[in-house]
Amino acid sequence: MGENANTTLPINRILEGDCIDLMNALPEKSVDMVFADPPYNLQLQGDLKRPDNSAEDAVTDAWDQFGSNEAYDAFTQRWLSAARRVLKDTGTIWVIGSYHNIFRVGARMQDLGFWILNDVIWRKTNPMPNFRGTRFTNAHETLLWCAKSADQKTYTFNYKALKALNDDLQMRSDWHLPICSGHERIRVDGEKAHSTQKPESLLYRVLMAATEPGDVVLDPFFGTGTTGAVAKKLGRGYIGLERERRYIEVAAARISGVETAPAPGLEMTGNARKAQRIPFGWLVERGLVEPGMKLYGPSRRHAAKVRSDGTLVSQNATGSIHQIGAHVQNAPACNGWTFWHFEHRGKLVPIDTLRQRVRAELKGEPHA
Repeated sequence: MGENANTTLPINRILEGDCIDLMNALPEKSVDMVFADPPYNLQLQGDLKRPDNSAEDAVTDAWDQFGSNEAYDAFTQRWLSAARRVLKDTGTIWVIGSYHNIFRVGARMQDLGFWILNDVIWRKTNPMPNFRGTRFTNAHETLLWCAKSADQKTYTFNYKALKALNDDLQMRSDWHLPICSGHERIRVDGEKAHSTQKPESLLYRVLMAATEPGDVVLDPFFGTGTTGAVAKKLGRGYIGLERERRYIEVAAARISGVETAPAPGLEMTGNARKAQRIPFGWLVERGLVEPGMKLYGPSRRHAAKVRSDGTLVSQNATGSIHQIGAHVQNAPACNGWTFWHFEHRGKLVPIDTLRQRVRAELKGEPHA
């Protein structure tokens, strides 16, 4: 399979099973980004106690246990190889870990040919205290952001959008964000649904940095679905891989309650310049818009009909979607993509949603 295998991808689904087997069954070079939060192999020794001698809820799940560093390294090599196979040649991968595992993961990534673009420090605003008082408080985790190879010239980095997100200052590689707590922490029968649930703010920044609307993000350790929830909110597709049925049920319920932002809200600073130009006539050619179809302004005050060559006619005037949008409003200019709407099930939908659909279909394809 090539770069455009999205029609065969299980987009916006959670697949149950071993992540390595599931990735190896996906089309080669088919996803735009991988975000991985693998087992940390914490190797805790003894119970963790608070100063009042009450037990702290540490990570003791079976999925985090490995018999040796060698066993963990072998597992890491296998899942990273599978992830590299399914990642597009223009894609990137993010892996998060703690001091227990991130250095071993980083070495395996370099051995496989990944090229480290940044190590990002997630500095926690509210880290768990060190109750034993024998070490520094562990107040950060590390994310490795990597291209597929050192020769990779093209990958997504929304520099201007990240700068805008940061009050017009360059986004640094140290991110000061809270841990997952309070109302965001998912609980089942009063207990944490997942011991290492990540905050949505962290995934929001990752996806804003390295993906665009319509991209597909693969998470091989899906857990309770933070990646999927944020991807859906931001208009990205997701593929979640998870072997634990209890997590899948929580993730599915969580994601079902997420609404995708409307098309204008998904736009990012700097996107217009690098986004592929889509003429309105291409929508007519592809049958997404039919000749004679009626388009409306946002309040239905203005209307126009589509002609077979992709121009509009209204009030005895013909021209492009932009020219006729300006004409009916008696305005000097108009963005026809956001002004004109089509009717779908009794509701008005911006024609820009159709443009985004064509962009997603054409991503990576050559054009004459």
